[in-house]
Amino acid sequence: QVQLAESGGGSVQAGDSLRLSCAGSGRTFSRYEMGWFRQAPGKEREFVASINWSGGSTYYSDSVKGRFTVARNNAENTLYLQMNSLKPEDTAIYYCAADPNRGSSTWYITGANNYLEVWGQGTLVTVSS
Repeated sequence: QVQLAESGGGSVQAGDSLRLSCAGSGRTFSRYEMGWFRQAPGKEREFVASINWSGGSTYYSDSVKGRFTVARNNAENTLYLQMNSLKPEDTAIYYCAADPNRGSSTWYITGANNYLEVWGQGTLVTVSS
């Protein structure tokens, strides 16, 4: 099973950009569908973006589409989330996730986060007005 570790979070102002990284370990990294979820204070964990095993297909929530970009580098066992035009409502703990079976195209479905196999520890992103 792959292990995940997020990094790159921090405190920024509205309109700024931030790039999150998720470093994976394990021999089967490229076999996993991957993605990002976030959880704001007092809210349920919500889908942000996902990417298939090869990186050829990506999916985004309506709230981040056009501002965020998800990518992966299987050779380096790393998942990325480029966040541009950040808004205060983007403030949350961001988690990367991986699953060898559940297709990334379905991760937007409510409750999907309850069935994904592997999670990182999370990294905090704070966006000030």
